[in-house]
Amino acid sequence: MTATGTTSALLSRAAVLRSVAAAAAVPALLVLATHAAAQRIENEVAVFAALDKVTARISKLEVKLGETVKFGALKVTPRNCFSRPATEQPKTTTFVEVNEIELDGSEKPLFKGWMFAESPGLNAVEHPVYDVWLTECAQPRVTQPTPVSGRPGAGTAARGATQQQRQQPGTQPQPQVDPGDEPAPRRRPPR
Repeated sequence: MTATGTTSALLSRAAVLRSVAAAAAVPALLVLATHAAAQRIENEVAVFAALDKVTARISKLEVKLGETVKFGALKVTPRNCFSRPATEQPKTTTFVEVNEIELDGSEKPLFKGWMFAESPGLNAVEHPVYDVWLTECAQPRVTQPTPVSGRPGAGTAARGATQQQRQQPGTQPQPQVDPGDEPAPRRRPPR
């Protein structure tokens, strides 16, 4: 083969590889676009299942966000609870704090993080006597759409004020991140 023949063969091979890679990327982008369009529902109540390993008793704990419920020596406080509509793939998550009440009455932090109803063993409370896991979220919040005027950035201040108004005085700010939501795919700049 000549130098030009080798170059054209390499160029055609590269073109074939690029078209195969592009064809493989299309379904992945469609899945990501569908996932990014999934609607997240904020809920008022987190529902947990709690197991007492000594008595083998399983209890259902329905806890309003920001409130604390006691189960044995544990205190469970959900901060956020998100779910998806029934028409989409299920994904129920909550940000929860679990404290253990010591024998002297003091509280020791046991767990603080996200729990996933679809994967209860992923982020579970590790305790020798009790198990607690998320089963569902209940009572979806009813939110009113914020009117946005024609000015750029006009609705942002109003939305920020609504979030600040929802937060009760003396409480910690609630995390606003859903760990399963992935950022939209970034496009490569043209060459």
